[in-house]
Formats: sequence, structure tokens, C-alpha cells
Amino acid sequence: MRHEAAQLWTPDGFVADAVFEVDERGCCIRVDARASRGAAGIVLPGMPNLHSHAFQRAMAGLAERRMHPHDSFWSWRETMYGFAARIGPDDLHAIAAQLYVEMLEAGYTQVCEFHYLHHRPDGARYEDPAAMSLALVEAARETGIGLTLLPVLYMTGGFDGRALSPRQARFRHDVDGYLRLVERLRALESPRLRVGVALHSLRAVPADALAAVLAALDDASLPIHIHIAEQVAEVEDCLAARGARPVEWLLDHAAVDERWCLVHATHLTGDEVRRLARSGAVAGLCPTTEANLGDGVFPLRDFLEAGGRLGIGSDSHVSVSPVEELRWLEYGQRLVTRSRNVAADEAAPSTGERLFAAALAGGAQASGAPIGALRDGARADAVVLDEAAPLLAGRDARCLIDTWLFAGNANLVRETRVAGERLVEGGRHRARDSIAARYRRCMARLVEAD
Repeated sequence: MRHEAAQLWTPDGFVADAVFEVDERGCCIRVDARASRGAAGIVLPGMPNLHSHAFQRAMAGLAERRMHPHDSFWSWRETMYGFAARIGPDDLHAIAAQLYVEMLEAGYTQVCEFHYLHHRPDGARYEDPAAMSLALVEAARETGIGLTLLPVLYMTGGFDGRALSPRQARFRHDVDGYLRLVERLRALESPRLRVGVALHSLRAVPADALAAVLAALDDASLPIHIHIAEQVAEVEDCLAARGARPVEWLLDHAAVDERWCLVHATHLTGDEVRRLARSGAVAGLCPTTEANLGDGVFPLRDFLEAGGRLGIGSDSHVSVSPVEELRWLEYGQRLVTRSRNVAADEAAPSTGERLFAAALAGGAQASGAPIGALRDGARADAVVLDEAAPLLAGRDARCLIDTWLFAGNANLVRETRVAGERLVEGGRHRARDSIAARYRRCMARLVEAD
């Protein structure tokens, strides 16, 4: 199938009057510059979302009332645990499908699902131990989004090895049970489904279990994700228990490389910044959630100057917008440094283009999928912006991305395609209404159960 674009984003920037062709597998087989005349549309690669807890979309806005004199991530977490206890497989399917529709309409085409709601609320296994994972797989299939499913290993309640609390019981696996789940899910892989590994955090995965899982799953293509250094308290606890900061300890005790995504990595020393950048791992940044939870601000300028790789995720989904994640990634830096265009440099003077390109490349790497660019052999995930939008009037290719990211709040995504298949047209997902109706019924049940 032949596609034309008045402006097509490539790894080298925009190309005018371009043509790209998609084969029956949904892959780009040829991209030609200036091969079209009179084409319309601003075509971009779809953005990977490298960190998602789908169920938390349904509680967005429910934790914004002060419940404690010192509200923090830790008090928010208790609210989240209470909400999570109400959710079963059918609920998770309904919530995830609604979320994935919103992602596709916003321009995300792949999501890395960091999934730890494995069992019943009391910790008992479902008849099918993979039931909750399969609910996410089905939601992705129904909506068409690409999915990197990351089942989470979660074993202990702290660096001291304490048992999980009753509210955390549904998260728990031992190493053998976890490996069986990963093996079961990897058998389902397809062009739109990748399966990787998620280690919840250093406080939740003892050192010997971390080593055992990595040894058992020694696969150069396997994505490995971990929450790390999100909170100051986590850093302090790690120092007390292991004599090292979280990122420092991980780099010293695991072969961290391009397979890894270190989610948040907010609190870093200069040496950790440089070592993380040299490792080739991706820093998984979630600016809207990190701001919502009061986590802190990632050292972006130093990381970029060190050659670090990054991607973006919407995490708790208080916002479902790559525009807002990239905008606040830059704005957080401006507030801290009291300067402008922090992400830009002499070689890459456009702040928007540098962040957009970095998030595409890092998100693709973290997802383990052939995405992130419209080029030969890549999956044809594409987003078409509304070139007729007043916001883009008078903008040439040099400032299209900057205008999209840093001006206005209207969603400019007109079409979204995954593997060449059109899922969003005129700004609406093709199954939006039926999926939203099911989601509303689900939320009515969950509210009744409160």
C-alpha cells in the first residue's frame, strides 16, 4: 500500500513530498523523498509509551484531596492499593481498552505495560494464573495498539526482606512461578505483542532473586524494565541496607545494557548519570506522573550531555498525551534551571525535535519492537497531524514539532495507524463508542463496590 505525505518525519528530520510503501506484514518496504506531488498531511512515526500501569487510569483524579498532613507518593500508594483491590480480569480488560483507545487517539502506537496485578485481591490464584495478563493482551488486540507486556516480579515489602502486606498479596510470585508466567506469555508473541521482564524495584526483588531471573532469561532480545531511584526514601533505604544508591548498586551487580529500561531514575549523582549513559540503557521518564506524585526532577541536561538515551511513559495516566510528557520534561528543567530550551544544544537547536527524536528512539529500544521510525523494515506505525489546524498556520517544517509540543492544548492527531492499519480517523478510534460504553459500566460496578 502506498502512502504520501506533504511532510514526513525521518531520522534525519522532515522530508517534503515523501512516499512510503507498506507490505502485507505491516512493515515499511520503501521510503522515497520528493516522490510525490500535491500530497497532504504531516506524517510522524507513532510514539512508544514505555511505562504504563493500565488500571491506574481508572483512578486518575481520585487521589487529589489531602488525606495526610504530609501527602506524598507513599500516602498516594495506599489509595492506589485500595483501588487495585476491586479490579478483576474483566475490569482490567475494560479499563485497559479504554486507555489504549485514548493512547492511540493521542499518537501513542506501542505501550509497555508494567503489570503486577497478577492474582485475586487476597493473593489466591485465578483458575488461569495468567488471567490478568491475558486481559491486557486482549485489550491490546481489540484496540490494535502494539503491546510490550512486562509481567512484574514482586516478592518483598522492603530492602529488609519483610513480607508483603495484605494489600500487596496479589502482586507476589516466587521465582519459579514468575518464570512459568513469562514462558507462558512469550509463547503468545506476535508482530504486535512482545513480552519482556519487569523487576518491580530493588526493594521488592531480593538480590538473589534478581540474579536468578536474569540468569534464567539470558536473551539478548528480551526487554528488562525496573522502577528505580524514584523516591528519596528509596535511595536512603538502599544506602542503609546495601551500602550503595539504587542505580549505583544495580550497575555494580547486573550487566545493565541496551536491553534495560530504568524507569524514573530521578535521583542520581553525577557519577550515576555518566555510568547510566555509558551503559546504553534507556531512562524511562514519566514527567506528568512524577510531577503528580511529587517525585522530583530528572537531571536531563547532564544526561543528554553524557549521551544518555531516554523515552517517555504516561505511568499512572493522569495525562495520556505524548505532547504533555515532552512539554513537561522540558518545562520541569526550565523551572529548576531558570533558563529556556534546556534540551537543545548547538547540534540540535530545536528543543521539540531533539526531545521527540530521543523519545522515539529510546521508546523503541525499551519496547523491543521494530518501531520508532518510518524506514525500510520497521513496522509502519504512523500518526497524521491535522495540517489545517489554526495552530499550525504559517509554520514551516523547521518549527512544526516545536509548535505541536509547546503551543496550545488541542489534540492535533487526525489519524493513527499501527502496522499500516488505520485505527484512528478524524481523531476518533474506530471502536471508541463501544469501548467507552463498556468502560462506563465497569466504573459503575467499581464505584458500587467502594
